[in-house]
Amino acid sequence: MDTVSNAVHYIFLAAAACFVLGLHLMNHPRTARRGNTLSAGAMAVAIGATVWLVADQDRISSTGWLVLVSGGVLGAALGLWAAREVQMTAMPQLVSLFNAVGGGAAALIAVNDLLQAEDAVLLGARVSLPGALDIVIGAVTFSGSLIAAGKLQGVVSGAPVVFPGARLLNVLLPTAFVVGTVWLVLAPDSRTALYGLVAVALLFGVTMVLPIGGADMPVVIALLNAFTGSAVAMAGFVLDETALIIAGMLVSASGGILTKLMADAMNRSIANIVIGGFGTGDTAAPVEDGAPAQVRSVSADDVAIQLAYARKVIFVPGYGLAAAQAQHELGDLAKLLTDHGIDVSYAVHPVAGRMPGHMNVLLAEANVPYTQLKEMDDVNPAFPQADVALVIGANDVTNPIARRPGNAISGMPILDVDKAKSVVVIKRSMGHGYAGIDNELYTDPRTGMFFTDAKRGLAELKTAVGEFVG
Repeated sequence: MDTVSNAVHYIFLAAAACFVLGLHLMNHPRTARRGNTLSAGAMAVAIGATVWLVADQDRISSTGWLVLVSGGVLGAALGLWAAREVQMTAMPQLVSLFNAVGGGAAALIAVNDLLQAEDAVLLGARVSLPGALDIVIGAVTFSGSLIAAGKLQGVVSGAPVVFPGARLLNVLLPTAFVVGTVWLVLAPDSRTALYGLVAVALLFGVTMVLPIGGADMPVVIALLNAFTGSAVAMAGFVLDETALIIAGMLVSASGGILTKLMADAMNRSIANIVIGGFGTGDTAAPVEDGAPAQVRSVSADDVAIQLAYARKVIFVPGYGLAAAQAQHELGDLAKLLTDHGIDVSYAVHPVAGRMPGHMNVLLAEANVPYTQLKEMDDVNPAFPQADVALVIGANDVTNPIARRPGNAISGMPILDVDKAKSVVVIKRSMGHGYAGIDNELYTDPRTGMFFTDAKRGLAELKTAVGEFVG
C-alpha cells in the first residue's frame, strides 16, 4: 500500500469515527446541529479523499473526470437548492427522495462491479453475494421510496392501493429474490440473473409500499431509511471500503431502532404495517348525521380569554400545523403566554406529522425552546393539571376511541388531551384523520372547536391574547 493509499485509509477511519460521534450528538436537541455539521464535514472530507486517491492512481479517463466533476457539482447544487427552497411541510417527501437516491446509488455500485468484473471466479468468491444483496435492498429502497414520496406529495393516493393478487405477488417476489441471489452467486457473469434481480427488486419496492396507507408513512420512511443504510453497507463490502460499511451500518441500525420505536408508538408490529394497509390519506369525509349538533364552536376571543387566564397550557401540534406552515405563529403565541407567566409546553406524539421528528423540526425552525417539548410518556400525566390543551390539526393521535377495542386505532397510545380541564381544537373542518374515523374528542362537552386555518387562527389568538394581557 503506497503513501497516498495509507493516508486515505486513515482519513476514512477518522471520517467513520466522526460519523459515530455525530450520530451520538444528534441524540439531544442541544447538540443535534453540531452532530449534523460534524457528520456532513466528515462526509465532505471522505469524498475529497476518494477524489485524491482516484487522481493519484490515475484510474479514470478525461471523460470519467468530466462525469465525476459534473455529478459532484450538480448534486451539490441540488442539495443547496433543496436546503434553501424546500418548505418544511415538504421535508418528508424530500427525505423519501434522499432515501431513493441513496438506495439507488448503492445498487448501481454493485451492478457496475458485476458488469465490469473480468475474473468471474474471483468475483463469485468475494463480491457477488454482497453485490446481490446490495442490488435487492437498494432497488427495493429506490422504487419504494419514490412511491412513498408520491403518496406524501399526493401524486399517488394516500389510501392503501390493493389490486387482485397483490398479497400473493408480495409473497412470490421475495422467493424470486432468493432464487436470483443464488443464481448470481453461482454464475456472477450471468446478465440474465443480474437484470432479472434488478427488475424483481424494483417491482417489489412498488408493490410493498402501495398497499400501505398514509397513516403509516412515518414508519415506512424510517424503515426505508434503514434499508438505505443496509444497501450502503453492502456497497462497502463490494468496494472493500471499511468507512462505507461503518456509515451504512450506522444508518441501518439507527433507522431500524427508529422504525421499532415508531411502530411501538402506534401499537402495531412492523410486519403488520408492511403487510396490512392502514389509513385513508388526506381526504376529508363528512361526519355522520346528527354529529354536528354535538359540536361546540368557539371564537378567537373565547379561546383568548381561556389562554390569558390560564396557569398551564399544553399545545398539541399535528399535521394541520405543518400544512398551514403555522409553526412561527404558534411559537409567537407561546412566547406571549410565557412572558405573561403562564407555564407552556408542547405535547409531541411520536407519529405526529409525516415523518419521524416532523413536529420537532418544525418547532425548532420557529425557535421553540427544546425544554418545552415533551414526549408522550412525559406529558400525559400533566394533562389533568392543564387549564387549556390547544390542539392544532392533530387528529388520530388525540382520539379517545383508541382506548376501546374494535376500531382502526384500537390500542394505539394517544395523547390524553381529553383529561385537560378545557380543550380547544383548531381545525378547518370536521374531516377525518388518516384512520378514517370520527374523533370523539370533538364532541366532548369540554372541547371547543375553533374552525379556521391554523395560521390565521393562531395569528388571531395572538392578537386577542395580547389585548387581554397587555
